[in-house]
Amino acid sequence: MFNLATDTLYLLAIILLGVCVMIFTYVTQTSVPDIEADDRAYMDEVPAGLKIIWPFILLVSVIVENIFSNAYFDKVEKKLHKTGVNFMLTAEQFVSLRYAAALICCAIGLLMVISLKPEKFGALIIVVATLGGFFFPLVWLSDKRKRREQDVIRALPVYLDFTTMAVEAGLNLSGALQQAMNKGPEGPLRQEFSIIMRDLRSGVNRSDAFKRMAERLDMQDISSFVNAMVQAEKSGSGMASTLRIQSEQRRNERFQRAEKKAMEAPVKLVFPLVMFIFPETFIIVGFPIAMKILDI
Repeated sequence: MFNLATDTLYLLAIILLGVCVMIFTYVTQTSVPDIEADDRAYMDEVPAGLKIIWPFILLVSVIVENIFSNAYFDKVEKKLHKTGVNFMLTAEQFVSLRYAAALICCAIGLLMVISLKPEKFGALIIVVATLGGFFFPLVWLSDKRKRREQDVIRALPVYLDFTTMAVEAGLNLSGALQQAMNKGPEGPLRQEFSIIMRDLRSGVNRSDAFKRMAERLDMQDISSFVNAMVQAEKSGSGMASTLRIQSEQRRNERFQRAEKKAMEAPVKLVFPLVMFIFPETFIIVGFPIAMKILDI
């Protein structure tokens, strides 16, 4: 009788929590639609997973803006610039995302504890779920930056080749960059070149526009390319020859990275071979021999 009453209370608690979440989601969706529309006017669309909890993130951002200082938001904004996420999330929204994810994961952990009823690790499950939700956006941001860097490194020689051919054909650097953007592959590098073109049209110096790109990406390959372009412009040397040298150098570096990864592959395979493949092989080979020895 006691177990039946306890199970009924657990079930009612789960239903009540679900109803509260539904009511809270409805209230936030009806209270902040105008803020969401204004924020999305000049920004990229948020992923489908974030759209579900976006009203909740906007509600948390109102609280977050009054807690943290502008200096902290500036640091977060710089991180978002390096990953290209600043076109999708502001610094306030990203910080709000961390706290919203922590609260949601805490609620999920609480539901797991209520459903599974662990005897010893209930509090640990809730704490781990909350910390996981709080730090997961940072992991996602780091993974986003790594993928962005790989895409930039992969596309840089191609864009340099297009730019070099356009300069050698008689176009100036701005026209060559525009042709490279028209013919080059989609990706973050095209977005960065489009930002350079926008800066040039707004009256920014060419060297300053390239330096801004180097600061946004914060990559060694891009910094070397920008420094070479700035030095060529200051010294008055041929832009086509500089671009040709940079293109060949970037392509050689890409091949060197590929060779390095190929050489690292056998070392990385040692652990799974020793832990998962060799024992099964020894068991398959040694089992018939051991059976024959036991029969003897």
